[in-house]
Amino acid sequence: MRRLLACLILAFVVLHAPATAAPPWPTGAPQKEPTLAPVVQKALPAVVNISTVKQIEQARHPLFQDPFFRHFFELPDLPPRRQNSLGSGVIIDAEKGYILTNHHVIAQADEVSVTLKDGRQFKARQVGSDPETDIAVLRIDAPDLTELPLGEMDGLEVGDLVIAIGNPFGLGHTVTSGIVSALGRTGLGIEGYEDFIQTDASINPGNSGGALIDWQGRLVGLNTAIVGPNGGNVGIGFAIPVDMVKALSQQIIEHGQVRRGRLGVYIQDVTPRLAEALELEEARGALIARVMPGSPAEKAGLKEGDVVISVQDRAVEDAADLRNRIGLLSPGARVRMVYLRDGESHHVRVALGDEQEVVEADNGRWQHRALPGAWLAPIPGDHPLAGRVEGILVAGVEPGSPAAEAGLRRGDVIDQIQRTPVADRDEAVRVLDAVRGDVLLRVLRGRSALFLAVRPGD
Repeated sequence: MRRLLACLILAFVVLHAPATAAPPWPTGAPQKEPTLAPVVQKALPAVVNISTVKQIEQARHPLFQDPFFRHFFELPDLPPRRQNSLGSGVIIDAEKGYILTNHHVIAQADEVSVTLKDGRQFKARQVGSDPETDIAVLRIDAPDLTELPLGEMDGLEVGDLVIAIGNPFGLGHTVTSGIVSALGRTGLGIEGYEDFIQTDASINPGNSGGALIDWQGRLVGLNTAIVGPNGGNVGIGFAIPVDMVKALSQQIIEHGQVRRGRLGVYIQDVTPRLAEALELEEARGALIARVMPGSPAEKAGLKEGDVVISVQDRAVEDAADLRNRIGLLSPGARVRMVYLRDGESHHVRVALGDEQEVVEADNGRWQHRALPGAWLAPIPGDHPLAGRVEGILVAGVEPGSPAAEAGLRRGDVIDQIQRTPVADRDEAVRVLDAVRGDVLLRVLRGRSALFLAVRPGD
């Protein structure tokens, strides 16, 4: 009875209590959360989807390739197999229709198609590309294009907000965001010349060639690589910095390829032990191990043992850093350099030479830039392997060169390059011209054979 009475009293109080004030909700238009939508909407039309078609010969059993067997059984020829792939690109010149992408996106493609944000599709012409940096330029004839403004690397810092736009997994115009997690990444072995922006913005297969933009909508990088255990995004992506993109794309547009300057030195990192032996304050810079005779470096007065610490008023961290700086400059460029010799710093200007694939000698010997320090020649008749094997003779090896460091010796016979048999100079040059990065050789030495890997010089 008491519980019932208490409930009745409580109900009466609630029903007759004065109304409480309404919660203080804001009046007027609702406040919108911070967003990058305006930046993204302006950038999206400048990012394109790229699709390629390659004709691939179908492999068949060697027996089926025998002319007699094929004629006897009247075997038909297998038609080439079509292979499709997807990637991304960035319009950098709306008036002329120039589009940036990665070399690996369009490499060996027979057909390249570009699809715009508005759904229009065009056949693209390959202007040129540079496998060493993985940059390529396409061109389309299309009206009403939107280009992406190019930013600057000078103002980009670790921690800055960046946005990746591309075509991951064939899902057109996908946007992800993150920050710059590192700058100047090298030594990854992804490209011949590396100076990557590292970002945690999600970059997946198909994003290659897409845009990495800053919060102002300017292009700061060209998405190119993923580092992960399974090839998918695990939070580590790499983009080619815009300064490199601008310099090399201009060369590709003008010449159809990249023409690199040549300093003419063999270089190595300054280790803590070398720094102590050379009486340097810190283990930084690029140590010159050898200067090529007649090279721009020799003409400028550089010598073995000098340590290059600055190029174009920017500090040189290591040998890879110097190689990148020189390799991104054109022949004829005058480069400001600072180097250390006997504990004192010196300033010099070097006019870079032209990088050549093959260098000829008066005695018929020749060098290829992919095998620096190795002089090559036909196998002479008095060589112990003459008439018994096919290949090219190592006629000489320069001390301290990459060829010497790899273990190549005078008198060796190279019969394979990159696992491809080479019988003469023409075959060797053809294979070496296509090599990017370390060169794998099979060498015949006496009665034995061994594999050696040569790292190109600078």
